[in-house]
Amino acid sequence: MLSKKLMSWASILDDGTRQQAERTAALPFIFPHLALMSDAHLGKGATVGSVIPTLGAIIPAAVGVDIGCGMIAVRTQFLAGDVASRGDLAALRTAIERAIPLSAGRYNTSSYSSQTAGRVDVLERHESADSAEKIAPNWRLQLGSLGSGNHFIEVSLDEQDRVWLFLHSGSRGVGNKLAQRHIKIAQALAKKWWITLPDPDLAYLVEGTDEFWAYIRDLRWAQHFALLNREEMMHRVVDCVQDWIGHRVEATETVNTHHNYTARETHFGQEVWLSRKGAIDASTGRAGLIPGSMGTRSYVVVGKGNRLALNSAPHGAGRRWSRSAARKRFTREQLNSAMQGIEWRHTNAFLDEIPDAYKPIGVIMDDAKDLVEVRHTLRQIVNVKGD
Repeated sequence: MLSKKLMSWASILDDGTRQQAERTAALPFIFPHLALMSDAHLGKGATVGSVIPTLGAIIPAAVGVDIGCGMIAVRTQFLAGDVASRGDLAALRTAIERAIPLSAGRYNTSSYSSQTAGRVDVLERHESADSAEKIAPNWRLQLGSLGSGNHFIEVSLDEQDRVWLFLHSGSRGVGNKLAQRHIKIAQALAKKWWITLPDPDLAYLVEGTDEFWAYIRDLRWAQHFALLNREEMMHRVVDCVQDWIGHRVEATETVNTHHNYTARETHFGQEVWLSRKGAIDASTGRAGLIPGSMGTRSYVVVGKGNRLALNSAPHGAGRRWSRSAARKRFTREQLNSAMQGIEWRHTNAFLDEIPDAYKPIGVIMDDAKDLVEVRHTLRQIVNVKGD
């Protein structure tokens, strides 16, 4: 415990990140306390890796600009031997790279399949589709695209050498634009009402106002877009694997979960707006995903329902070095060494994603041992990322 209003599970925590979390925790509508996960690091306004329960207000930047960002994983019936007998993992990687637009600003040029059209139809009928239409008219072509940064698509093996398909992405450009719009609205209202804040990115919307409910509507649309975006990409990955291996994929286990979102939940006897900014729902029995960094292990977990942690757990390794610092600190040779044994697109563009730029995933998982139980440990054999 760092204070009555801030509880931390992070054994690696720099002063700047701690101070940022303390500023958020000190806001008068935080109840009962802010929970800081083991992967915590500096974010926009609120710390990435924090769980923020609020009464009567919501902070758009505490959800973040990639609304609904999260992960999906599918366990297949295949084993390591099936992959080895097929060989040529580079062919599978390049097939995935052709099927899914990678990198910021890159989207589809046409609808991939009838299932894609069905997902678009769901989103068109979802409340607040009009907001998406106004702010990003090409949102339909964004569905099924990955993005860049720490977003990834991976083929992995678990502790029993079973093949898993795993990917990480969110609500893409449309979600970003919706988030930025509401962050600016919250900031403008703070100025209008002379509200003093420790950080302008902690500007909030008051429950009951038109601005508050407009944000909730757009938030829910973007969260659903992100969920379907992961489903759409996984559909394409499955197609690529089927074509490559020559057999139909049978999904024996599937997990699809957000880690940047807000939900209505009850904690310590109060119904709150719970914003998980870089954290997963770890309610008792709830399946979740905690990926490591590029080239390190990932985990399929189940929640233990830790009350003090607000039924939450970390969402990944968490950055230790900023992107600019990582590019100056690490070399291409170090990246090559870290990715040994994994099929990946060899480029200097991924230097800021080198595993050493992140906290050690083993430490993150040890810090979270009271929050989740590990069900499966995954190691990558194919990695796909956007520049």
